Amino acid sequence: MKKILTIILLGSILSSCSDILDIIPQDRVAEVSVWKDESFIKAYHNELYNAIPTQFGVHMFAKYTDEAYNSVPAGQGPELFKLNTFTPDNISITGNADNNFLYYWTRAYQYVRKINVFLEKMAAPDAIPITGRAQLVAEAKFLRAFIYFNLVERYGGAAIVEEIYQLGDTEIFVRSSYDEVVAYIEAQLTAAIPDLPAKYASSDVNYGRATKDAAYALRSRNLLYAASPLNNPTHDNAKWQKAADAAAVFVNNGDRGYTLYSAGYGTLFNQNTGAAQNEFILVRNFTTSNAHQAPMNNLPRRFNGYGGWWASIGPSQNLVDDYDMTNGEPPFIWNGNTKTINPASGYNPSTPYVNRDPRFAATAIYDASVFRGATFEMWVESSSVFGSDSWRYSSDNNRGGYSLRKFMPESGTLDWQTWFTTPWPHFRLAEIYLNYAEAMFELGDENACRTYINKVRARPGVNMPPIPATVTGQALRARLYNERRIELAFEGHRFFDIRRWKIADVIENRPIRGMDVKRDPVTKVKSYSEVLLLQKNLYQDRMNFLPIETSEITRNSPALQTPGW
Repeated sequence: MKKILTIILLGSILSSCSDILDIIPQDRVAEVSVWKDESFIKAYHNELYNAIPTQFGVHMFAKYTDEAYNSVPAGQGPELFKLNTFTPDNISITGNADNNFLYYWTRAYQYVRKINVFLEKMAAPDAIPITGRAQLVAEAKFLRAFIYFNLVERYGGAAIVEEIYQLGDTEIFVRSSYDEVVAYIEAQLTAAIPDLPAKYASSDVNYGRATKDAAYALRSRNLLYAASPLNNPTHDNAKWQKAADAAAVFVNNGDRGYTLYSAGYGTLFNQNTGAAQNEFILVRNFTTSNAHQAPMNNLPRRFNGYGGWWASIGPSQNLVDDYDMTNGEPPFIWNGNTKTINPASGYNPSTPYVNRDPRFAATAIYDASVFRGATFEMWVESSSVFGSDSWRYSSDNNRGGYSLRKFMPESGTLDWQTWFTTPWPHFRLAEIYLNYAEAMFELGDENACRTYINKVRARPGVNMPPIPATVTGQALRARLYNERRIELAFEGHRFFDIRRWKIADVIENRPIRGMDVKRDPVTKVKSYSEVLLLQKNLYQDRMNFLPIETSEITRNSPALQTPGW
């Protein structure tokens, strides 16, 4: 079946229109005028950055994994968001809820077309001279590469489109293989890098725009995914070497001027744009005129105090269990879906939050934790006596007993009218260290793997003990995977990591759990007991990649659909 392509217009500030008298529209900019005016060209180009989704939405990708439990009421609860309810008939609705862009196909090709238009106009013989043309072209190619990475990590393949179709044109999108899309991303980055600046300081007005370092970071992630078990089932070491070499661009060059943030892990994520730091390689920048309300989505409602919206994206007990004790030992030993206390850890179920990796307190609000000067009490004594911050006190608090602290501002006004300029981290140095550690492990260099895991653990303010040399083989792999889980929590990695590692069939079949806290009304002693929040259904291999919605397949061909769907 032929595909009838829809014209994607030039954006909210641009349109193309004329009437039978050829009168230039007075309320909008005609297309012919856009490409004759440098300011309009640059405005068009700036809008291209909206192609790359952040997760500053109500839910974040964490709710699709074992990182979080979603308590949104009124028919939008976790039953709607179990991944195995996604089908080609409903994924563009459920997968795109509240602008979190898990389902990305439609948005991706809207912006692929916009970028293709831009590049064609810049290469036209009659193109006007504009300042920084080569850099703008390079940025557009970087963005096209980033779009295709977002596609290939979700769908395992995609249609590579460089043509510009017009209304009434017919064309069939042809699905390229995973490796073909990876190679296309590489070609786009190779073409872009020479004309991009190396980096911007966080105080620079251009901070957040594409740079050489952002391109190198995207290359690192792209090649790491390509080398991973899901996409490299024969464990081709040549692919792992490419992944190692891509990360080594930072590792072997003095980290290219980046450092792990020294003023505290939590502080890194709750600052406004422009705060001095050298860890972020690329962020989605926000300004006072282009702000977001994401922290209010996840902030717990306090009794007799400030209120969030519904704190729906609460960390799960599953995630909490995986934070090490401060002696460096994991608190639990897992055997399938069964866990037992690790006796070497010193974990005490009566005081479950004592002596835990400092990144836990920087990521989650939990019972008796202090946030913005307030102590959060999640206990209940009876059906009518609650802690003032108990999830039971307000339906706007998360049922799992935890609320998200990461990305939450530690100071300033918090109310319904507050907007934030907290940047979204696309790439940062800690990820590159862990990319390198993983590639070196798979190449058999366990010493290098431990070295770069331990660099992340030694971050000032975290200072976790190093992984000892006695941890080797599969035990070291488990520690590597867990370090990535903890360090990059809620940054959108977990959903894709467990799939590319081919462990989703284990992780996604574990029930999602929370923590209930009870306080004896007489002794005032608290007790902690886990509670089942969501029993997941059986995971299927086809869920390693997302389906493409039925309407796209109907307009194209069944061959476009993700295999298995």
